[in-house]
Amino acid sequence: MKKKLLNTTNKLLWPSAAILIILILWQAVCSAGIVQKFLLPSPIDIAAAFISDFPLLLSNSSVTLAETFIGLLLGIVIGFLMAVLMDRFNGLYKAFYPIVVITQTIPTVAIAPLLVLWFGYEMTPKIILIVIIVFFPITVGLLDGFRRADGDMINLMRSMGASKMQIFRYIKFPGALGQFFSSLRISVSYAVVGAVISEWLGGFNGLGVYMTRVKKAYSFDKMFAVIFLISVLSLILMWVVNILQKKCMPWEKKK
Repeated sequence: MKKKLLNTTNKLLWPSAAILIILILWQAVCSAGIVQKFLLPSPIDIAAAFISDFPLLLSNSSVTLAETFIGLLLGIVIGFLMAVLMDRFNGLYKAFYPIVVITQTIPTVAIAPLLVLWFGYEMTPKIILIVIIVFFPITVGLLDGFRRADGDMINLMRSMGASKMQIFRYIKFPGALGQFFSSLRISVSYAVVGAVISEWLGGFNGLGVYMTRVKKAYSFDKMFAVIFLISVLSLILMWVVNILQKKCMPWEKKK
């Protein structure tokens, strides 16, 4: 127990020390006037802006998180179904996998204005953009996991009369969970960023809308406060994914 606690402390100590050094240097540069305050606000100014605008940030973040969770859930469901179907039917894999890849070559900033034009300024275009961002890593991760399933185990189950559904349930799906959670960690961070980007181009509430307003007012300390909040939200979501992975894959603890 003590060894585990010591290892955890060491893991937290190094990044915490690095962040602290960066903040001290940043504050020193700003305090010395090397960089003008309107170009780069100091950490103290950013913290003050974060505290003063916290109620406003909280209300806007609730909108962004709602868009993120809905888009993330839909993206996971669509990605899962596409991965299962493409693994089951090789014809679908040959037909749709290139299309799935092509969807990721189009910049999200280029798609967002069209979605706003087609679906208006409410949550719908934001959710669609998040789904487009999320479903690709989920689909590719799960599909890769399904196709890496142990062939000997599959042949053994077939020889024992197992159905395709049983092979999927007991071999392919558990074997793909590692890739799924790796993809999910990427997806949750992309989902928050996608929501903010879509809000830049139109909307009534959300962290992206808030960023646009403070940018026009040249309140860069508030902009940095929003960036800090987005980073914190992404880290919290990734931490939640790690907890879910430990709950869903208890056998990993034994390795």
